[in-house]
Amino acid sequence: MRALVISDVHGNLPALEAVLAAARPFDELWNLGDVVGYGANPNEVIDLLRPLATINVRGNHDRVCGGLTSSNGFNPVAAEAASWTHRTLTEENLEWLRAMPKGPLRASARAMVAHGSPLHEDEYIVSMRDAWLPLQRMDAEITFFGHTHLQGAFSQRDQEWEEVRPIYLTRDRDEELEIDVPAGTRHLINPGSVGQPRDHDWRAAFAIYDDVAERVTFYRVPYDVRKEQEAIRAAKLPERLAARLSEGK
Repeated sequence: MRALVISDVHGNLPALEAVLAAARPFDELWNLGDVVGYGANPNEVIDLLRPLATINVRGNHDRVCGGLTSSNGFNPVAAEAASWTHRTLTEENLEWLRAMPKGPLRASARAMVAHGSPLHEDEYIVSMRDAWLPLQRMDAEITFFGHTHLQGAFSQRDQEWEEVRPIYLTRDRDEELEIDVPAGTRHLINPGSVGQPRDHDWRAAFAIYDDVAERVTFYRVPYDVRKEQEAIRAAKLPERLAARLSEGK
């Protein structure tokens, strides 16, 4: 089974289209949440993703944009984008967002999916210190998570601990990096953000999980970032949301 694992699309349609084109063929699509918020095409993103996703877990922006929780914890730019997204979404897509389940959820025999930590959907896992307790307590050998917009992995094999941050050679073409996830080892894996990376690499990020090969492959793919920036400006969303896309932060 070849699963495409994506997170944090954030309404960025050109980035999602580039990821889907680069990832095919895949058997399943696992969506780790924050489908909307920030980007200018929330309806188009949901319409494209909804029939393809095998499993979905909600993100904090999905909750707020869907009207389930308030934006009180958001910074002003995120709150403005969430309010615009809520007003822009069709009723059908609002209902889809509201129905997205809370993670973690079982995705396969070895893997679970969550938005933040497997211990709490809004918890950030940025460092090994953050990862240590979830690695001990999660109910699967592998948990895929998002929320931080930072591609990478935290792994445990017996008493050995490892943090992986993919290092790529370019910023202008497709690249990939493989890691092994053999049975008997534990892993927290972040595929990175499709629509708003924050690791100083503007390219869309995703991962492929091959359960037969016991391998996860991280990918970065270029997309038409200018098209998304123009859409954000046309929607009169905050300029910061357009500018940051070319900076990858």
